[in-house]
Amino acid sequence: MSGQDTITRELALRIGLAARAWPDIDAKGLFILLTDYLGLPLTEQKIAGITLKDLKTLQTDGVSRLEEDLLLQLLNTLQTPVDTSEPIQAYQEGDLPGSIRLAFASNDRLNVDGHFGSCKQFMIYQVSACVAQLIDVRTPKEIANLEIEDKNTYRAELINDCQVVYMVSVGGPAAAKIVKQGIHPLKLSDIESISDVILQLQAVIAGTPPPWLAKVMGIEASQRFKFEREEAIG
Repeated sequence: MSGQDTITRELALRIGLAARAWPDIDAKGLFILLTDYLGLPLTEQKIAGITLKDLKTLQTDGVSRLEEDLLLQLLNTLQTPVDTSEPIQAYQEGDLPGSIRLAFASNDRLNVDGHFGSCKQFMIYQVSACVAQLIDVRTPKEIANLEIEDKNTYRAELINDCQVVYMVSVGGPAAAKIVKQGIHPLKLSDIESISDVILQLQAVIAGTPPPWLAKVMGIEASQRFKFEREEAIG
């Protein structure tokens, strides 16, 4: 499975639950209908944009036509996040070759929606081109009376085994503390689901990683030059 084909466990679960409302179609069949209509990759944003009219369009030949109330139920199931209580998976260095470790500043454990200096937790994922594993959830234990820069240092040290950290907001002093720990900070322009950010990164990893990403992945300089040369030729 390529990065373009990957969907999150939570979204796959929603599709499976929604398929139960359709008597003669299973989760795989619904996935195929959705991807034929919406295209790959199947993302949270695409699912969120589906309308009742779209679902009626999906009722092609060979598929039973549902009453509108059942279609509304199916639509609600597709678009309502499911608490999957994703288990933290045991991970040892080297278990996932060609992967990098990412930290996501999050308040709800599902989205990149936090400020680096105040988010409730950092979701830690090990990610390769086709696999993403939640390996830790780190909750900062803020100490009273610490200056903000000290808090930023503490938070940066909390994730200093990660190569990249994603957040929606970060100040200049905090960014400097992050970089000092050898972490590449990435600020998103808006809130995005962690799953969608991972999918986007997996597509890049599977293709031609830009120099900064190749570097954090540990790709040798000569190989990075090869990537850049191939991209220029292509």
